Amino acid sequence: MGSGFFVTGTDTGVGKTLISCALLHAFAAQGKIVIGMKSVVAGSHGGKWLDVDQLIAASTIGAERRDINPYFFDAPVSPHIGAQQAGVDIDLAVIRAAYRKLSIAADIVIVEGAGGFLVPLNRTQTGADLAKALNLPVILVVGMRLGCLNHALLTAQAIRSAGLLLAGWVANGIDPDMLVLQENIATLEQRLDCPLLGMVPFKDGIISQNCTERLNVAELIKFK
Repeated sequence: MGSGFFVTGTDTGVGKTLISCALLHAFAAQGKIVIGMKSVVAGSHGGKWLDVDQLIAASTIGAERRDINPYFFDAPVSPHIGAQQAGVDIDLAVIRAAYRKLSIAADIVIVEGAGGFLVPLNRTQTGADLAKALNLPVILVVGMRLGCLNHALLTAQAIRSAGLLLAGWVANGIDPDMLVLQENIATLEQRLDCPLLGMVPFKDGIISQNCTERLNVAELIKFK
């Protein structure tokens, strides 16, 4: 059976899918059989869930789409609200069973979370509960913009409070006009107490293949 990582972010729209796909490419370049999983997605584009499609394209093997993406909702809203609107309940046991199938087929499964770490999934559980149910090391994607220091440190605190391992973080440039970018990265390097896996600069239309060489997945091998 393979192993995996849970990718979370400081917020929605900070580049979790971009970094998740880049991680898949990076591990594949090391000869690993890899597959991406988006357990819950909310927000379709003409009946297509682009995050899921990108993860599938970056994987080296295929699987049933219902295992790659057990829950999907049309409206770009919090997952628990999307589920309510669809008349379903997000069941972590269903996601865990799907993950197990993928981990049997692949060396490494990259599980991309929905929104931020504490996003509600149902009436009582959040993304933190999902990460705990899967019991995976967590990779934090920090969207580099004003306010990211507080968001990153709070998220790291929540990850560790949940009893999970923060395996590393990625600085993802999402604001081309961010002031003192390097100083912010240095501050997080000092305070997050986990490896900086890489810095992805802002670029319009950037694709995951172009980010792969910027990620140091060797830092993650020790968790396997």
